[in-house]
Amino acid sequence: MKIFLDGQFYDKQDAKISVFDHGLLYGDGVFEGIRFYNGRVFRLEEHIDRLYDSAKAICLTIPMTPAEMTEALLETIRINELKDGYVRLVVTRGVGDLGLNPLLCPKASVFIIAAKITLYPEEMYKNGLTVVTCATRRIPHGALSPMVKSLNYLNNVLAKIEAQQAGAGEGLMLNEQGYVAECTGDNIFTIKNGQVYTPPISAGALAGVTREAMFHIAAQLGVTISEPNMTRYDIYTADECFLTGTAAEVIPVTKLDTRVIGTGKPGPLTLQFIEKFHELTANSGTAIY
Repeated sequence: MKIFLDGQFYDKQDAKISVFDHGLLYGDGVFEGIRFYNGRVFRLEEHIDRLYDSAKAICLTIPMTPAEMTEALLETIRINELKDGYVRLVVTRGVGDLGLNPLLCPKASVFIIAAKITLYPEEMYKNGLTVVTCATRRIPHGALSPMVKSLNYLNNVLAKIEAQQAGAGEGLMLNEQGYVAECTGDNIFTIKNGQVYTPPISAGALAGVTREAMFHIAAQLGVTISEPNMTRYDIYTADECFLTGTAAEVIPVTKLDTRVIGTGKPGPLTLQFIEKFHELTANSGTAIY
């Protein structure tokens, strides 16, 4: 495996960053997870735009133009001779001292990893995922905007630990007001009487690229998606439920907090969203080769 690191490619064992990098010391940086399918990168422009928006929001200057970043990402996939997989694109504040002062980090560091990823076992995609509500809350807008895809994922990690300790596949995270925000790594959708719902970004959800793709698919299917504030009750009583994320793709949810959702099996509209998503990823994207 070859890793892109600050303009050079290194073997996996030689791709190293400083212990004084503020990305490591303070989680000071931004990242993107990006999928590619059959030689095409899915929604690459949207991911690159979000990366630069996240960096701008935290006053982080990326030492590459978006065009240079795009080419570096594509070349990382090419040099690893991959056609299907997952890219982790990370920008850290760079090397500084042991204090917080970002001005002492003269240049950001960029690294790109292209590899395979399997987030959930195949049977969960067929039979549905079990989810539990986590005590750990989503970071509020007043602390750190959830629109920033930063390296600060500790509360998501803690929520994931809660879900794993409860024997569930995923954890549902609420905001400080008790409304549904998102899961530890995925956006959430419900279906009730043929209407699709998902929490608004203002509730603490990340503006997911796959989430956005669901709006386009909904238009193809002739259904609308509403974005009201949602509570756990709305999920308990939903007919269907599914999660979306770059790594997870689209996966059905059949149980939350021991309550069976709908029939307890992936619902018909959920299956249509999954089918349309696979069609979309198979027929669109930026060519790699």
